[in-house]
Amino acid sequence: MGDPPLTPRERVEQARDTTRERVEQARETTRERVEQARETTRERVEQARENTRERVEPIRMTTRRLLGLDRSGPPPPQTLEGAPWHVWTIPNAIGFVRLSLLPLFLVLAFSSDSGTDAWPAIIFAVIGWSDYLDGMAARITGQYSRFGALLDPIVDRLLVISGVVVVWHFELLPRWALGLLVFREVLMLVGGRIALNRGATLRINWPGRLAVGPTMSAIFFALVDVHWLALGMLYLGLALAYTATWLYIRDARVQIAARKDAPSSSG
Repeated sequence: MGDPPLTPRERVEQARDTTRERVEQARETTRERVEQARETTRERVEQARENTRERVEPIRMTTRRLLGLDRSGPPPPQTLEGAPWHVWTIPNAIGFVRLSLLPLFLVLAFSSDSGTDAWPAIIFAVIGWSDYLDGMAARITGQYSRFGALLDPIVDRLLVISGVVVVWHFELLPRWALGLLVFREVLMLVGGRIALNRGATLRINWPGRLAVGPTMSAIFFALVDVHWLALGMLYLGLALAYTATWLYIRDARVQIAARKDAPSSSG
């Protein structure tokens, strides 16, 4: 036999219970949606704050970081191997201008009688000092790029090589010292390629970074015929450059040895 039919009062009570359950379920759903909306709002607010901090950071950059004296922290991820090239940036535009001025420097320098005319020296100085300009532009705008990380040292080395060729031709500096400078550059190019092929990553160290200024200054002072100052800068640049090279070799050997030991230690 089936259940007896509900009385009108029981039906009303059942309807009330159903209504209460539905209302409670609707309230619970509403609370969940409100909480979810609050959480989403919190995440969006936090993301907006983070974006604001990232945009404000270049403005709050210290003078030491702006000038490249403070290089603490890891390198920008945009400059690491595998990152997009991003060729068309303001810093890279400065790099292209620097590169385009090199042939003009060589033409004017070899067109002079002594190698100490004003315009070649001025152009050499512009190319050299604008290296700091593209670095500052990258730090101010945040437009770091893999292409820029490769272009900048190439232009610097081409500038040094071009300057060495000119002062060698006109014998403005001792050729034995210039030979040591050229040998170091060749050693870095060949040794750096070997190190990379063996899995070592060479990052510029402070002696190597500091060697650029005296080396370029030596060539500049030779071009303007300030011989004694050019000699002092050249010897200082050589000392720093070879110190940096020794540190590069030491670090590369440590990294290569660590890679060789890694399989046996994990096996």
